[in-house]
Amino acid sequence: MHEKWVIGIHITDRVHDSIKVQHTLTKFGCSIRTRFGINEDKDFGTSGHGLVLLELTGEQSEFVKLMKELRKIEGIEVKKMVFTH
Repeated sequence: MHEKWVIGIHITDRVHDSIKVQHTLTKFGCSIRTRFGINEDKDFGTSGHGLVLLELTGEQSEFVKLMKELRKIEGIEVKKMVFTH
């Protein structure tokens, strides 16, 4: 059975944390197949929050390392979805 991993990264302070997140994503760039970012949330009247969705490719051990590094960044929430087929 094949697993497809998608992780969501909620950034609560884009101005402060986006550089740290970008550095981590660059470090694990070979594991990222697709990246989708949503930077503005007009419903809340602010663009301080951000959401990044990643479709991952490669070794699951690298996905776990990526999530672990992202979770070290204060103000970041990381969630995963795993689809099997």
